Amino acid sequence: MLLACLPLAAAADSGLRLSEPVAVTATYEIFGAPLDTAAPTLSLTQVIERLGSQPDREFMIATQVAQVCQKKGCFFIAEDGDTIARVTFKDYGFFIPTDASGKTVLLSGVVKPSAVSGKQAEHYAADLGAASPGAIEDIEYHIVASAVAVPKP
Repeated sequence: MLLACLPLAAAADSGLRLSEPVAVTATYEIFGAPLDTAAPTLSLTQVIERLGSQPDREFMIATQVAQVCQKKGCFFIAEDGDTIARVTFKDYGFFIPTDASGKTVLLSGVVKPSAVSGKQAEHYAADLGAASPGAIEDIEYHIVASAVAVPKP
């Protein structure tokens, strides 16, 4: 009986995957559009520092995934020290695995500051599994990613 339960436990640990990768390299699964993983990358902090001089530019960013939406993998919170950004996916066209938290990903995307309403903060907190929206900032940096490379498990 115990052996029959093992495949179910393993599946639960692998996270939810609603999108298939568009490419797989030796080290990454790439979701969304093809991504040049050899392109020059910046940290999230470096990108936010450059926003004023380069608005609407697409950046290649290396960042740690702090949290992933546990319902679908439809957004994640990127973190670089004290710098945080919410990452969604272009045209809601792809998602990342829900077990990507803690991994350092490469992404290509456009970064913009935006205001967060109380209702949005509550929605974000619920999707992340948080008890209250207290950790959600009033102003957030929002990245619309066209591609995300997640390290292979």
